[in-house]
Amino acid sequence: MSMIQVQNLTFSYPSSFDNIFEDVSFQIDTDWKLGFIGRNGRGKTTFFNLLLGKYEYSGKIISSAEFNYFPYPVSDKSKFTHEILEEICPQAEDWEFLREISYLEVDAEVMYRPFETLSNGEQTKVLLAALFLNEGQFLLIDEPTNHLDTHARKMVSNYLKRKKGFILISHDRNFLDGCVNHVLSINRANIEVQSGNYSSWKLNFDRQQEHEEATNERLQKDIGRLQQSSKRSANWSDQVEASKNGTTNSGSKLDKGYVGHKAAKMMKRAKNLESRQQKAIEEKSKLLKNVEKTESLQLKSLEYKSKELIQLMDMSVMYDGELVNTPISFHVEPGDRVVLDGKNGSGKSSILKLILGKPLRHTGTLNVGSGLVISYVQQDTSHLKGKLSDFIEENQIDEQLFKSILRKMDFDRIQFEKDISHYSGGQKKKLLIAKSLCEKAHLYIWDEPLNFIDVYSRMQIEELIQSFNPTMVFVEHDQTFQEKVATKTVAL
Repeated sequence: MSMIQVQNLTFSYPSSFDNIFEDVSFQIDTDWKLGFIGRNGRGKTTFFNLLLGKYEYSGKIISSAEFNYFPYPVSDKSKFTHEILEEICPQAEDWEFLREISYLEVDAEVMYRPFETLSNGEQTKVLLAALFLNEGQFLLIDEPTNHLDTHARKMVSNYLKRKKGFILISHDRNFLDGCVNHVLSINRANIEVQSGNYSSWKLNFDRQQEHEEATNERLQKDIGRLQQSSKRSANWSDQVEASKNGTTNSGSKLDKGYVGHKAAKMMKRAKNLESRQQKAIEEKSKLLKNVEKTESLQLKSLEYKSKELIQLMDMSVMYDGELVNTPISFHVEPGDRVVLDGKNGSGKSSILKLILGKPLRHTGTLNVGSGLVISYVQQDTSHLKGKLSDFIEENQIDEQLFKSILRKMDFDRIQFEKDISHYSGGQKKKLLIAKSLCEKAHLYIWDEPLNFIDVYSRMQIEELIQSFNPTMVFVEHDQTFQEKVATKTVAL
């Protein structure tokens, strides 16, 4: 066991005037299974790069641990898998590799196949297994779930639960709950470390927000009341002071000493009230700095004239003359939200592409309603680059509405001026979702929309779908999202 101490860390990119981290301090134990959460663009991956020594910064990061990063960069994917694993962990024996990948339900035969022939999920699993065989290293795991199906996520979560000594960036709430015992959170105003899993952290965070909001409301009332009392006392003091040269109703002169004493007393009371008011204002200013506001999103879908939008009968996708999935049948009616669930490679994305009219080989029949308007969120974001204004013009989006949605999804205005290629993975995905929300459609087809997207935005999107009930066919491996959103599940 050792500690990683962060002291007065301040960092900003050379091209930016805004600090990613500003005078932050905390410490973590290298035995912890640490979940790392925060909004997109807050600096989670940047912090990993600071630990890895990639950037210069002010402050101190003190640690005796050796850091390693996942996903491990594989330079030559044409090599056999066992060769790549031996490069990652040269001291491990073959039987140790085989033992680790068996925990992750990966067949031993992948060891003797070119790495590039493995599915994305298999690549994720074997790289994690090899990295954990390096004794004495503290592993920095960056978004491992993005290429994992629902079953694989449970399996990898159980695998990580057996390990120790890692920081895990993930936005999948179930996944985090299954494998972490501490949470490191980048909040709006600070960085906090708490014991427990994601659910216990969220419960504590929400309670803190509720307490601060109640305290803020009380202080707001106190400040208003004290302002009124202060004004009355100041007025009384001025009136008494002005009466020093006056007379009583009976015509006798006022006692100036008495009047002066009373004026001083009133002034002292006014100053006390002002002091209490200032103290209340200072207390209020310390509150609500970490509130994560998620404004409600809106969606205006089109009403379809028929009772059925889509019908699939005995549909199977074919690759290289072979069937990818057993035949499936389902239909989509207005208000349905159909999730396609299955392992990686079972044809989920291909089914979506067939509905979109892509010319893929298949068996069975597909009937798509005439005049059906579809809005599509694709899985891949690697093509996104260039100016935001060009993206808006190219896709013929309402600029004001589009930027309003992005602002509600926690985009700073400064992001509108950046090249899209510099956006984080989550910000790129939000771009595609915001585009879809601007489009009036009968059917929304979303292919793994939540990859890289932060927890708060996931909940925001869940609330949107539950409020507006759009007709959807989607693929998403976040189990919590499935449970909250889907009305039908089609297993492939």
